Amino acid sequence: MAEKRATKAKAGSRAKTKAAGAKSKSAPSKAKVAGPKPASDPKPMKEQAGEPGLRGREVEPGAEGPVLERGDLFFFYRPDVDEAAPQGLVDVRRFHVVLRPEGGDGLRLITVGRKTLPEAADEGRSHWAFVDRIFDAPDALREALAGSTYETETVGERTLPEARPAGEGSYALVRHGRSTILAYALAVPEEPGEVQRAFHIEREGRFALAVKNPEAGSPAGVGLEEDRRVEFPEELQNRFGSRRWSPVDPPAFLDHEGAELVLIGGREAAEDLGVDLELDAEPRDEDDAEVFRELHLDKSDRTIRPLFEGDWS
Repeated sequence: MAEKRATKAKAGSRAKTKAAGAKSKSAPSKAKVAGPKPASDPKPMKEQAGEPGLRGREVEPGAEGPVLERGDLFFFYRPDVDEAAPQGLVDVRRFHVVLRPEGGDGLRLITVGRKTLPEAADEGRSHWAFVDRIFDAPDALREALAGSTYETETVGERTLPEARPAGEGSYALVRHGRSTILAYALAVPEEPGEVQRAFHIEREGRFALAVKNPEAGSPAGVGLEEDRRVEFPEELQNRFGSRRWSPVDPPAFLDHEGAELVLIGGREAAEDLGVDLELDAEPRDEDDAEVFRELHLDKSDRTIRPLFEGDWS
C-alpha cells in the first residue's frame, strides 16, 4: 500500500455534503456560488448531433428551492481490452461518473461518450452520456466495475481490466433558470494530477445537464441501440411535451437505465447560481476514501495511484 498521505481527515468520518453553516477542520474546498459481471459495455455510438435546447419548463413561483439534490460523486475509468498499463485517453475504453444521492443507498453509473467532462471553453459543445446502470448497493457497483476475461474465436482469451477510481467528492444538482446545473467539489485527490487533467476533472467544476426525450427518435447510428433506450414513467415523459430535450428536473430522470444525457460547458454553466451549494469536501486518505470504505474497492497500486497521486496505472 502506498505511504499514507500527509493530510488525514478524521477517522471514520463520512465527509458527505455538510449541513448549512458547517465548517471543515481541514481546509475544505468550498464551492461558493452567490469475474463478476462488468458494467454493460456497448459498442461506441455516435453522439447526438447539434446542441440541445436547454429551455425546459418554467419554474413556477413558489416551487421548491434551487438545490434539487445533493450527494457523493465518484469518477472511474476502465482501460481498454488487454491494456494493463494505460498511459492516456487512447488506452481508455470507458469513463464513468457515479452519483450517490444523499439519504439513499442507490447509485447511478453514468457513462460519458467522449471520455471527458466538458470545459468552460467548450462553448455550447455537448458531451453525450447515458445512465448505464442503477444499483441498490455498493457491492453491486463494485462487481460491475470489476475486471473479467472472455474467449474470442480469432484471438482467444481477452481481458477487460477493472475500472480505476479517478476522483471522489460531493455534488449538487441545481435549478438555474430553465436549466439544471451539476456542480461538484473534489475531496480526493487534493490537487488534480495527470489522470484528472486528461478527463477534465477539476478541483471544483460544473456543467449543464439535460435529458433526451426518448420519443423524439434519433438518426441511424446515433445514441443507444433501440433495445437499450429508456421508457420513462408517464409523469416524467409528460414533462417533455413536444421538446427533444429537458432539464434534469426532477433528478428522478437519472434513476432510469438508458436515459440519454448531454453535458454542456460554457457560459451558462459558469454563471453565478445565486446559492451557496455547501460543497465542503474534506481531504481524505486511504483509510477515509469512500471508494475503499463504502464502495469496498480493493486497495492496490492500480486503485491508489490514480486516485491519490493522479498517475496512470
